[in-house]
Amino acid sequence: MRYIVTKMMMVLVTMVVMLRHCNGLNMNYYMMNGCPMADFIVKNTVNAALRADPTLAAGLIRMHFHDCFIQGCDASILLDSTDDNTAEKDSPANLSLRGYKVIDDAKQELESRCPGVVSCADIVAMAARDAVFFAGGPVYEIPKGRKDGTRSKIEDTRNLPPPTFNASELITMFGQHGFTAQEMVALSGGHTLGVARCASFKNRLKSFDSTHDVDPSIDTQFVKTLAKTCNGGDNAEQPFDQTRNMFDNNYYNGLQRQAGVLSSDQTLMTDPKTRNIVNAYAFNQAMFFFDFQQAMVKMGLLDVKETGQVRQNCRKIN
Repeated sequence: MRYIVTKMMMVLVTMVVMLRHCNGLNMNYYMMNGCPMADFIVKNTVNAALRADPTLAAGLIRMHFHDCFIQGCDASILLDSTDDNTAEKDSPANLSLRGYKVIDDAKQELESRCPGVVSCADIVAMAARDAVFFAGGPVYEIPKGRKDGTRSKIEDTRNLPPPTFNASELITMFGQHGFTAQEMVALSGGHTLGVARCASFKNRLKSFDSTHDVDPSIDTQFVKTLAKTCNGGDNAEQPFDQTRNMFDNNYYNGLQRQAGVLSSDQTLMTDPKTRNIVNAYAFNQAMFFFDFQQAMVKMGLLDVKETGQVRQNCRKIN
């Protein structure tokens, strides 16, 4: 045990040293650029929001993922559609995203304290980090200095992984962004928070016209749970695991019980390429936390823009 803890500490120290100047970003970016209270303001805003509505933690983490996987971490997910452009947020894949007001509130406070300094892209990344922490997950730090993008198009969201993907397809898609299979499984653990809507998993249930049978990877009792949820219609919500607002490893325990809500969840247990990783995280929450925090830091560095705008309003370009 002492060896494992020492090893983890060494890795963390190495990460901190590397991330102080990573991709042009810096851990102390706002300390050096006129807004030393930036982290504190975002953290307080997220904390207040989650006290009022704990379900927003899942939304903030998912927003960060959906932002970074499309054109990099540039807050493109926040831009509103215009008369001549349909933005990412209006894609069917993003209509259920939540947490925009949390970002707006943080941005408003930051603009009042240090106008034109803190990017919306950094706020999204910091808010996800804080959501993980306040939901009981691991503590991790991120470098800052991202700039905001000016492109947000609905057609780009085709690069988001759909809930019907199998493990091989997920490995390929995440691999295109530089993630290993283990990092993909760790990031999937973000589903320890939140819910899925019936429309995303009803394909796994027996169809009304009997054109397909129940997905054999679902536990027979859990099928009944999902079917009961779908009695409420396509927008009816099913928690990903039994502790929907608590960041823990119950998601992986559920996969072991064949109680993964989405096809893309349960496939991680049924596929031999990822099964052992699921079992390891189900057995060892500390391992999951450690791998998740590293994968989140890595995701926050996807195609970051070092030059460009700092939007005055996160919903529109300057």
